[in-house]
Amino acid sequence: MRLLAAALAALAVSAHAALGMMELPANAVSGPVTVFYPAQASAAAVRRGVFTLEAAADAVPAATSSRLIVISHGSPGSPWVHLDLVRALVDAGFTVALPEHQGDNYKDDSEPGPPAWRRRPLEVSRAIDRLAHEPAFATRLDFSHVGMFGMSAGGHTALTLAGGRWSPSRLRDHCRKNLADDFSACAGPSVALTGGVFDGAKKLVVQIINDRKFDDASWYGHVDSRIVAVVAGVPFAADFDPESLRQPQVALALISAAKDRWLVPKFHSDAIAAACGACERLMNVETGGHGALLGPLPPSGGFDLVADPPGFDRATQVPLINKAITRFFQKTLPGTAM
Repeated sequence: MRLLAAALAALAVSAHAALGMMELPANAVSGPVTVFYPAQASAAAVRRGVFTLEAAADAVPAATSSRLIVISHGSPGSPWVHLDLVRALVDAGFTVALPEHQGDNYKDDSEPGPPAWRRRPLEVSRAIDRLAHEPAFATRLDFSHVGMFGMSAGGHTALTLAGGRWSPSRLRDHCRKNLADDFSACAGPSVALTGGVFDGAKKLVVQIINDRKFDDASWYGHVDSRIVAVVAGVPFAADFDPESLRQPQVALALISAAKDRWLVPKFHSDAIAAACGACERLMNVETGGHGALLGPLPPSGGFDLVADPPGFDRATQVPLINKAITRFFQKTLPGTAM
């Protein structure tokens, strides 16, 4: 009866609630955080960059919204490319917070890779701290049972918060061994192998840079006891110690995209899935590329590496992916209606 009542309450919220949106500027607690939530208010068109969304800006959150999900964007990402997932989660009654990752976002991409990866999990924790002190959310949300989703570099953040440890030197060693087969992950999106006469020179230059850039053999990690459920979507994962994720400290689900050309699954998501006996393989998007978990894509498609491959039906597949993520959090966060 209690579950039925909760389900009916969630349905009532989704039937009448608008997508609330609150943009919290940087302060002493955290960097900027964009928060979406069910709101009993009228929505209006809001323009952010090239994106337009229907949202109730700064509206009062609905009283029934008590579960928090934090989304860690990719590199160099923004909140706006996760709007389809945000809407699915908010329609299910969740509040969703997206911290802006310093030096690795759409406004400032000056410091991607290990420097950002060290900060990102802390920035997720600080976003939770921020909401715990924000009057609009402090008494409405359950901060002892938080969910977290991350995609790409955000998936790296997700695996760290699930208890994984990583080292820059593992990425260096991986790229020495697999440079040609995982070139985009090792070199970044600005250079590609074309089969031409300059490919050898490109590989040599990338290897020289990586040997200097990833010479740190330290292990890095960060967990937050408030986070109890994590989804890592197409994560950057070649630098992780697989043993550290064999028995993750939280409920952990993984999503792969079989046609991912940026982070080749066998070196990243599939490698973690193979090591993690306790993980849930939430989805393997057989026809999807790296951008399959984004919605909407930027009008230009962004980097070529996130463009949809031929045969990917975005209109059908993206809602299925978002539904699977939503149901995972409904299942793993206590008190959430299914």
